[in-house]
Amino acid sequence: MLGPQDRIRFEQLVLPHLDSAANLARWLVRNRADSEDVVQEAMLRAYRFFDRFHGGDARAWLLQIVRNTCYTWLEKNRPAELMTEFNEEVHQQPSINPEALAGQADERQRLMRALESLPARAREVLVLRELEGCSYKEIVQIAGIPIGTVMSTLARARARLQRTLTAATAKEAS
Repeated sequence: MLGPQDRIRFEQLVLPHLDSAANLARWLVRNRADSEDVVQEAMLRAYRFFDRFHGGDARAWLLQIVRNTCYTWLEKNRPAELMTEFNEEVHQQPSINPEALAGQADERQRLMRALESLPARAREVLVLRELEGCSYKEIVQIAGIPIGTVMSTLARARARLQRTLTAATAKEAS
């Protein structure tokens, strides 16, 4: 149990990043109710182990806990999603029928679908960089992968996202 000073420090350093934690969990787990459960578990872990936080970037520290909690949850509940890494041959652009295109109300919806179509690691790195504004160094710390892997994964994810959005726009226009 944290003492009063540590509880105040936790509230000042960690709680302001709750929205970022929820955003990352939502994109990794891809279900709002499940992501809320994951964030709650991650916040409990962060609180329980706050005495191990010795300064530095509280946001990166929290997002690392959220990421690990998400992958633990995915291993238990959806192990097949974690088995497939990004591979151009395996992850081809899905065919989108006209009814699905008609149902997409705006660019945000298309972007969300395109992001959700990415494999977990690509989605994670892209969300951390583009939506959460994390530096490459922070992503290395959060995801525990080498910087070269961060850069190559980000490049492939951006290219895939662009192809998906371009194809959707072209099909919508025709």
